[in-house]
Amino acid sequence: MTIVRTGWLAAALLTSTALLASPALAQTRAETLRHVTGAAINTLDPNIPGSTREAFGLSLLTYDRLLSFGRKQLNGKWVFDLDSIRGELAESYTVSPDGLKITFNLRKDAKFHDGTPVTAEDVKWSLDREVSANVLGKNQLLTGSLTSPDQFKIIDAHTFEVTLPKPDQLALANLAVVYPVIINSKLAKSHATAEDPWALNWLKDNTAGSGAYIIESYKPGETTILRRNPDWNRGSADKPASFKRIITQTVPEAATRANLVEKGDADIVIDLQATDAADLEKKGKLKVVSTPQYNSITFVSFNNQMPPFDKIEVRRAIAAALPYDDMFKAALFGRGAPLYGANWPDGKAPTGEVFPIPQPLKTDLAEAKKQLAVAGLPDGFSTTFSFNVGQAGTAEPMAALLKESLGKVGIKVDIQKLPDAQMSTLINEKKLPFFTEGIVAWLPSMDYFYRNFYIGPIRWNYASLDDAKITEWAQTARFEADKAKYAALGKDLNTRHFELMPQIPLWQPAQDAVMASSIDGYVYQFHRQIDFRDLSRK
Repeated sequence: MTIVRTGWLAAALLTSTALLASPALAQTRAETLRHVTGAAINTLDPNIPGSTREAFGLSLLTYDRLLSFGRKQLNGKWVFDLDSIRGELAESYTVSPDGLKITFNLRKDAKFHDGTPVTAEDVKWSLDREVSANVLGKNQLLTGSLTSPDQFKIIDAHTFEVTLPKPDQLALANLAVVYPVIINSKLAKSHATAEDPWALNWLKDNTAGSGAYIIESYKPGETTILRRNPDWNRGSADKPASFKRIITQTVPEAATRANLVEKGDADIVIDLQATDAADLEKKGKLKVVSTPQYNSITFVSFNNQMPPFDKIEVRRAIAAALPYDDMFKAALFGRGAPLYGANWPDGKAPTGEVFPIPQPLKTDLAEAKKQLAVAGLPDGFSTTFSFNVGQAGTAEPMAALLKESLGKVGIKVDIQKLPDAQMSTLINEKKLPFFTEGIVAWLPSMDYFYRNFYIGPIRWNYASLDDAKITEWAQTARFEADKAKYAALGKDLNTRHFELMPQIPLWQPAQDAVMASSIDGYVYQFHRQIDFRDLSRK
């Protein structure tokens, strides 16, 4: 792998200019996929703290994992399927009757990019690294009861065993996310040091994987060029990846990205402004796949420990005062799935629904005033409402409407647009009283949402919620194998969440994948990046 200085102009030599040269070059162009993104690939190891989502996406191409997710149709769109776990480096796997042992049979034909065979020794070293080093995967694997090297055992060169302390329904799923990459252990260890036994420094800028693509060139934060690994045959379609080359270029301006894909100088983009995606869709020349991010929530949150938001009635008053439809249209132009306006006939959440679900929220200013009076604040109060600069495109119009509507019930709002780093620090320190944010669960099961976002003094418990019932039910659900009992716990949790109103779920924004009409196979993925192994050109 070579790090080179290359920009979009250099990459473009493979594109429209090349098409004019000869049929052979035209064929090369057809086999090359050009992707533009607003953010940067800042490391080649997805486990490094501070890794971007774009780095996560790259690692899915350059590394394999033991397992991967299947796909399913959701409202006519292809999305990843948490309930469909299949082998990637594992040819097959079996779970013991008591649910405590998982045995993986590795593919005997799998090789790393340097030709070294993939063995159980590499799997053991890689997973030991996940649970031992200071890496992002350590906390993630904890959610599937994967915490210690003692749980990982080599049976023979192509058989590997994982032992769990208790049956955990998310153990397998955790082995399919971006973090537990299987690394060429011999190569990595040759670059390890006494101070860095897991080769963290070397792997930031180098790869040691067996994935579908090999890095041809990499300029951090600017351009990455990949070439297809001809020996790779274990992907989403169980065949070599379709494109021979992938070029990813960071283009910070959203309007420029939209222009590049419209002109054909880029093949696919997923991070345009909602207005640009809507305009391109209307023109009809490009394919636009708009998929609500079903594993995410955009919400208005309160610090439930900070007055006056420690009063349920205040939280309910704000929930009754928000202009939901107007905010949805202004922020997202209606591109997404609302999480308001539901009808719960008996006042309880539907059975069997996976959080997040639409809640029975609607605009009712009279009810808002009533709740404020019950809270002892009939004349309202003053507060701040914060969002980060990176969200300004959607949060700013939403915040303006929120301020206007709350003013009608006596709540005076001072809008604060904060730099991303400052916003993150204030959230982490639990110093923001009232703000908007979003959460994404790579593993969108009901208990995972509650355990990761509504329990304990952690950063991701945005609401600072401390409720004994939610804590007990969520922890019980984690290990509940009986589907009926699990569904009943979900009903209780969803109902309790609405009763407490720790946050107000607003919507699940759409991910708009805008691409050339010739591109097929797009699947919305758990990490909200493109899995280029899915794609082909007609």
